[in-house]
Amino acid sequence: MPNSLPYPGAPAGAESRSVLSIPAFRKLWNSMAFSSFGDWLGLLATTAMALELSNGDYSKANFAIAGVFIVRLLPAVILGPIAGVFADRFDRRRLMIFCDIFRFALYLSIPLVGNYFWLYTATILVECFTLFWSPAKEATVPNMVPKNKLESANQVSLLAAYGTAPIAAIVFSLLALVSLGTTSILPSEYSSTADLALYINAFSFLYTAWIVYQLREIPKGPAGNTATNENIGKALFEGFKFVSGSKIIRGLIFGMLGAFFAAGAVIGLARTFVGDLNAGDAAYGILFGAVFTGLALGIWLGPKVFAQFSRRRIFGATLTISSSFLILLSLMTNLVLAIFITVLLGAFAGISWVTGFTMLGLEVADEVRGRTFAFVQSLIRVSLVLVLAIAPLVAAAIGRHTYTFENFEVTYNGAAFTMFAAGIIGVIVGVISYRTMRDRPTVSLWSDIVAASRGELGGITGTTHSGIFISFEGGEGSGKSTQTQLLKEYLESNGKEVLLTREPGGTPLGKRLRDILLDTETGNISPRAEALLYAADRANHVYSLIQPALASGQVVITDRYLDSSVAYQGAGRVLQPSEVARISRWATENLAPTLTVVMDIPAELGLSRLRSLDRLESEPLAFHERIRQEFLNIAGSDPERYFVVDATQDKASIHEQIIERVLSLPQLKESSLEKKRFRK
Repeated sequence: MPNSLPYPGAPAGAESRSVLSIPAFRKLWNSMAFSSFGDWLGLLATTAMALELSNGDYSKANFAIAGVFIVRLLPAVILGPIAGVFADRFDRRRLMIFCDIFRFALYLSIPLVGNYFWLYTATILVECFTLFWSPAKEATVPNMVPKNKLESANQVSLLAAYGTAPIAAIVFSLLALVSLGTTSILPSEYSSTADLALYINAFSFLYTAWIVYQLREIPKGPAGNTATNENIGKALFEGFKFVSGSKIIRGLIFGMLGAFFAAGAVIGLARTFVGDLNAGDAAYGILFGAVFTGLALGIWLGPKVFAQFSRRRIFGATLTISSSFLILLSLMTNLVLAIFITVLLGAFAGISWVTGFTMLGLEVADEVRGRTFAFVQSLIRVSLVLVLAIAPLVAAAIGRHTYTFENFEVTYNGAAFTMFAAGIIGVIVGVISYRTMRDRPTVSLWSDIVAASRGELGGITGTTHSGIFISFEGGEGSGKSTQTQLLKEYLESNGKEVLLTREPGGTPLGKRLRDILLDTETGNISPRAEALLYAADRANHVYSLIQPALASGQVVITDRYLDSSVAYQGAGRVLQPSEVARISRWATENLAPTLTVVMDIPAELGLSRLRSLDRLESEPLAFHERIRQEFLNIAGSDPERYFVVDATQDKASIHEQIIERVLSLPQLKESSLEKKRFRK
């Protein structure tokens, strides 16, 4: 089983083929794939052997399986830093060959010796050699591919690590079906499913050693600083300091731990659970493969299917659904239904996983992102050790119980009960996570589902970018232009590169459209045509000015953005606001601001501040009152992103409040910016 948990993702097909067309990397990738296949097959085989050695004792079997998981995971927890240091001192190619040969010999010896002591001892030694092999492999990848293809190389490496799990499960199931036929060739004590799997597993590592031996392109120098086996205690301590202050990050990490808790319970109890269903090794392999097949489907399809939904909502919701399927799985007495439910469980867990890791990348400031990920990785690793060890122990303590009634009897076993309890815990964690991170509390998830089915939701998640995007909205005379300029000056005085722009008129094309839209001599424009003209300006504005600035890491401040169209052309012109929003989201490729400041002022007061009136400002008071109410409705639907300011205050007070809110953004919270108070 891979001892690291890389970020989930799937490369585009063309990019995958491109990086795999490099001969040296293709050979290395084949080595990774066979090595990962061997790890997964070894996990299945060693847990199956632990069950065989228990001789039918239910409690003993669960204790034995718990022991396998403990000895597989503990070396990574305890010896990771030491292995990383040693890996930096040796020739990478020779180190990888050495580790693979020893893994071959150790796996080959397990069925030949055939007792608990050597099963656990050999497993510990295998994992220790894996700790040396992994950093050498990770350090080699950048030397095999150009820098512009490194991301694709990492992604196909992830495919090799986790995509081989279902293949290993299929092979294990097939071996279970043919194991009976081997008794005429091999002695029965050496021909079980576990034995056959361990033999194949052993030779997979011998094959990877041969592949690496042929890879003369691997540099002979040390692995350098690429190895990343960090001290777990240190990572936990330092990471806690960075995540404890953020409600969103706390909810996110809490939920991710819940997801791994539920998944760990399934993996740790799968073998005894299928045994309780009167099934054997073949069913174990199928159920194991079903979990990872579901995970792959969720990671691949989830971001596409749920692209319109808020990530914060989807994370907690999918975690709750996945845990609910775990509860349902624990109640199953039919193997076929159990496998089907396991696929669904894995799919929603995969969606939660990929959403969680994506959110960590978006919500955490760049300067602390590495430490936060290290914290999460370490916390997950420790949690997996605990749940994989504790779940079988709890199942063993509960044991097998049969209750007899007048006409029937009910048998309930420890594995099913433990999975049920894990599902309940997962549901509680999912609900808490959802409530902690929920955006738009006044809008139900069901309403979003209905809106998405009608094509009205639009993609509220938004396009990712490395900069900070702040928009100012509000009615006429609210003081937006003054506050955007003050914010720009403040951020620039503290070393930030800032782009200040506006809509319409932020680009040469926008200036010409602004003249058309606001000139009183233009006359009446169809409301739909007006909405389309604003969308055209916005599309060009984002494409030619905003996106490039954000891509370069700048802070972009815009005086009006898509919410103005929703308020003015939607509520003001009495069009459907959702339709106007959908047009603007399409025009902007779903680019959402990091923060939207809404300058709220009574319409009559705002208009009284104006010296001259353009075409929109000349509209009746009722028009502007509808606009004000729509801005407040929009802000109320997503309080995490919108910040409403009372624009009737003096400009210094307004500036103070805006600065305080801007500096609370994760991208700025950990920076060296010091608050400066505006003074007249």
